[in-house]
Amino acid sequence: MGLLDGHRAIVTGGASGIGRAACRRMAEEGAVVAVLDRDEAGAVAVANEVGGHGFGVDVADWDSVDAGVASAVHALGGLSIVFNNAGIGGLSPLHEYPLDEWLRVIGVDLTGAWHVLRATVPHLLANGDGRIVNTASISGVRPAAGEAPYAAAKAGVAALTATAALEYAPTIRVNAISPGTIRSGLTDPLLQMPSRERDHRTRTPLARIGEPEDVADVVVFLCSDLARFITGVNLVVDGGMTLHGSGVDGMLDWVTAVSRGEIAWDGP
Repeated sequence: MGLLDGHRAIVTGGASGIGRAACRRMAEEGAVVAVLDRDEAGAVAVANEVGGHGFGVDVADWDSVDAGVASAVHALGGLSIVFNNAGIGGLSPLHEYPLDEWLRVIGVDLTGAWHVLRATVPHLLANGDGRIVNTASISGVRPAAGEAPYAAAKAGVAALTATAALEYAPTIRVNAISPGTIRSGLTDPLLQMPSRERDHRTRTPLARIGEPEDVADVVVFLCSDLARFITGVNLVVDGGMTLHGSGVDGMLDWVTAVSRGEIAWDGP
């Protein structure tokens, strides 16, 4: 018997990384999963892996989310779980962020999260029982220089989570996760540099880089009845990294030094 037997789940950003790992773990625990991602081919590929349904959805576009969620709920025959996971990032001094890039990060990471809540909550309420997990970040808890829009958006996701937990209790439990450094498309440019990977391992008490499955297991737990008395929580999943500081401390200075030729680039 699986932890999620009988559940019907939507996962955004499900084509890769943490989202893909969560889709696989949810399916292993008995849920039927609809995979939503801007990369439609990737979403369909993951859906085929897990025996679910794949849809191309851009969370920054309300019409895309509204239509995609409606199609997913129809295919699933209802909805009881939402993993609100899609996100993007960037690195630049605050005053140098181009306006369009600022709006793009906020649009995906914060407004996109709200779009997904707005579209899915009515279905969860109609179901009479719902579980939502939103992906925040340790950057929203301990920001670092260079990630202003990302950190602000992820702090906003944590606040949005608390608000939703208050508004929709007791029918829907709403929690957030704040991953640390996890191997994914978002962190690949960083972790491909041996010096940066060593630095992250050294600053993590559990002495390794996180894997998507480390986070996916926490998502399954929060969506299961094992977490039946937990709501409004922002659960940090970082191997202890934030005991020392933020996730990308010093990264902006390092990138700036590389661009000036003051130190060598050691990546591919």
